Amino acid sequence: MTRDDAWSLVCEWITNPNLRKHLLAAEAAMRAYARKFEEDEEAWGAVGLLHDLDYERCPSQDAGHPFVGVEELRKRGVPDAWPRAILSHADYSDVPRQSLMEKTLYAVDELVGFIIAVAKVKPGKTLVEVDVPSVRKKMKDKAFARGVKREDVIKGADELGIPLDEHIEFVIGALQKSASQLGL
Repeated sequence: MTRDDAWSLVCEWITNPNLRKHLLAAEAAMRAYARKFEEDEEAWGAVGLLHDLDYERCPSQDAGHPFVGVEELRKRGVPDAWPRAILSHADYSDVPRQSLMEKTLYAVDELVGFIIAVAKVKPGKTLVEVDVPSVRKKMKDKAFARGVKREDVIKGADELGIPLDEHIEFVIGALQKSASQLGL
């Protein structure tokens, strides 16, 4: 599956522009980490782009997320590592994170959403205004971006073996490079 194929599938399954932006942000972070770790950037980017493919149709575990999307991807013949990584980003799937790709997807998923939320409350509503201290400060505010599980952000960095501030800084940098695509 090419990047264009993956994006077409996202557009077929997802109409919500914010969810599309979340997937583009996850793709950007996954691609940046793939370059850092000298991994397959196209595969990692595709996994980031497709990880919540079914979220609009199946927004919860009970509704079938991420199992429905994974089934669709398997039908389309994607490499086995992709569905496994996507399943492993949901703790309730009982697929333990083992590969670096799996751990990275988990580590960036909640964080990209949080960083975007921080950018949206900055005066200029841009990613260039976001830095590690502003993200850390907002992480302490339980009322801010309530849906983001702070413990997952911390656990993700820990599973990657990267200090939290370094992880946050790296993901901010990856998102800043994609700011125009994300509308920020």
